[in-house]
Amino acid sequence: MACALVVGATAFVAGCGDDEDYPNEARPPSPIVVTASISAERVSISPRDFGAGPIDLVVSNQSDSTQRLTLQTAGADSGIRQQTGPINPRETATLSADLPRGEYEVAVSGDGIRPARVEVGAERASAQDQLLQP
Repeated sequence: MACALVVGATAFVAGCGDDEDYPNEARPPSPIVVTASISAERVSISPRDFGAGPIDLVVSNQSDSTQRLTLQTAGADSGIRQQTGPINPRETATLSADLPRGEYEVAVSGDGIRPARVEVGAERASAQDQLLQP
């Protein structure tokens, strides 16, 4: 009899809860790797255009001086502005960002090094049905 009460109480408690459906919202797109290199003349980036979503920007400093790379919304005082720490010559750094649609500038300060431009288009496809995602 006691066993039947425990089983009945467990079934009752398990049945309690919210009847609302769980909103299964789509996952964001998978991050992509974008590479950049800093030379004595310019910042180069590849790819130069891609869809909106998370990125990991891997930067290689090929110049002879320590640099800080800045990723920012082009031509605007507001928007995205992220910067790496100091990158010594012949070393790399990574900057992660979630970029919405728009145009961005990837630059270093000083030394007369020309910046690169990046065009971010419509959002990339969701990673909803992709296995082994972080």
